[in-house]
Amino acid sequence: MPAQSARYGLPDPAEPVVHELPPIRFGGLDVAVRVEVRRSADGVWRGRFLFGGDDVAAGLATAEILCGPTEADLWEAVRDLREHHIRDLYRSIAE
Repeated sequence: MPAQSARYGLPDPAEPVVHELPPIRFGGLDVAVRVEVRRSADGVWRGRFLFGGDDVAAGLATAEILCGPTEADLWEAVRDLREHHIRDLYRSIAE
């Protein structure tokens, strides 16, 4: 009898998942910040920042500048960034 998958009901890691981060303050306004995370075909976890509205097309996004051999390593890279770094990323693509 085949065993049940331990990942039953969990999303496919290759499908991007969006996580909310605290907003940043830029130009006197709060800007929504999200991170889109996925596992690529080579097994590396990759992520990019999404700024602004809920619709990716309406907002601004970085390239996949975050990566790690595991999902935990990718989140360590996100945690290591301070708000001023994220604000500078936003400024670089908004202006």
